[in-house]
Amino acid sequence: MRFHWFLPTSGDGRSITGGGHGLARRHGQSRAAASRPPTIDYLAQVARAAEHAGFEAVLTPTGTYCEDAWLVTAALTQVTTRLKFLVAFRPGALSPTLAAQMAATYQRISGGRLLLNVVTGGEAAEQRRFGDHLGKDERYARTSEFLSIVRGAWDGPFDFRGDYYEVEGATVAERPDPVPELYFGGSSAAAGPVAARHVDVYLTWGEPPSQVAAKLDWMRELAAAEGRTLRFGIRLHVITRDTPKEAWEEAGRLLDQISPEDIASARAVLSRSESVGQQRMLALHEGFRGGRARDLEIHPGLWAGVGLVRGGAGTALVGSHAEVADLVEEYASLGVEEFVLSGYPHLEEALWFGEGVLPELRRRGVLHAGEPVRLSA
Repeated sequence: MRFHWFLPTSGDGRSITGGGHGLARRHGQSRAAASRPPTIDYLAQVARAAEHAGFEAVLTPTGTYCEDAWLVTAALTQVTTRLKFLVAFRPGALSPTLAAQMAATYQRISGGRLLLNVVTGGEAAEQRRFGDHLGKDERYARTSEFLSIVRGAWDGPFDFRGDYYEVEGATVAERPDPVPELYFGGSSAAAGPVAARHVDVYLTWGEPPSQVAAKLDWMRELAAAEGRTLRFGIRLHVITRDTPKEAWEEAGRLLDQISPEDIASARAVLSRSESVGQQRMLALHEGFRGGRARDLEIHPGLWAGVGLVRGGAGTALVGSHAEVADLVEEYASLGVEEFVLSGYPHLEEALWFGEGVLPELRRRGVLHAGEPVRLSA
C-alpha cells in the first residue's frame, strides 16, 4: 500500500467550507476568508508534515481557485527531501508536447519526484473559463490523444495525427528518469477506455466498498481488453483519533459549522455538474437536511458529510486509529493499493494519520515498517 496526502493550495482551515475545495470559495468567496491562506510558508509546513508522517506524495489540485500546481510544487521540492508531488493538470490547458517537456524538466530538477494526475474536467463552466468549449465525451477523446503524444514524446521523436492534435517530431531533450506515473479518474463510459489504454493508476472517489468493488471490476475488464493491468487508488478524507468518540465528535464539530443554506447552495451548484462521479457523490447524502454526524455514516466508518459542501471527494474515514485501519484494509482487500487522503486542517490531520493509523498498519504487518523521516530543526 502507498499513502499520499493533499496540498490545500486554495487555503486551509478548521472547517470544510473554510478551505480546500469548499463550494463557497470556488464560487466567489474571497480566499482571504480562509483561516490559513495558501502561502508558500504554510504549504511548506503541510508538505514537510506529510513527509515526516510517512506519506509518499501529496496531491496538488488544479482549477481557478487554487494556486498553479506546477509552480507551487516545484518550489516545494526545495524544502523537502523525498516527498513526491502528484501534480493535477487539465490536458485542454496546454499542448501535449509542452506537458512532456515540463514533466521531463521537473524530474531532473526534483530528482525524480513527479507524479501526474490527469484531470479531463467535468465542470463545463470551469472548462470554458480556460477557453475549452468541447463537450464532455470529446474532452475524454482529446485526453486519449494527449496521453499518446506525451508518452510518445518521452521516447521521441514522435509523429501523430488525430482529431484534436497533429505533431511532427515531438520529443524532449532527455527522457525523464523515472518516467512519471500517470493517475486518472472518471466514472463515465467515456472515461473508462482512456484509463484502460493509457494510465498507471486508476483513481476512484471514496464510495462504499461494494460500489468501489463494482467499479474496479469494470476497469479490470476494460484494461484486460487492452492487454494491460492497472493499479487502483482511492481518494478519501480522514478523521482519526485515539478513540471513536473523539473522532465522531470532530465529525460533529465540522457538521455543526455547515448551515442548511450552505448545503442547499452547494447542492444547487453540484447538481449541474457533468461529472458522473460527482453525481454518485451527491447520491450518498441524498435527502439529508440536518441531523447528527452519524446520520451520514453510509458504511461502518465511512462518513458522507464532507460532500455536503465540497465538490469532488466527499467521504471520510472516521473512527479510532484501529477502526480506520480496518477500513483501509477493507478497501485494500478489493484491490486498492494507493490511498490519497486529506483532512481539515491538513497540517494537523496529516500527523494524526501518520502517527496513529500508519503505525497500526505496520503492527499488523500490512505496511512496511520503514524509518520515519525526521524534520530538520
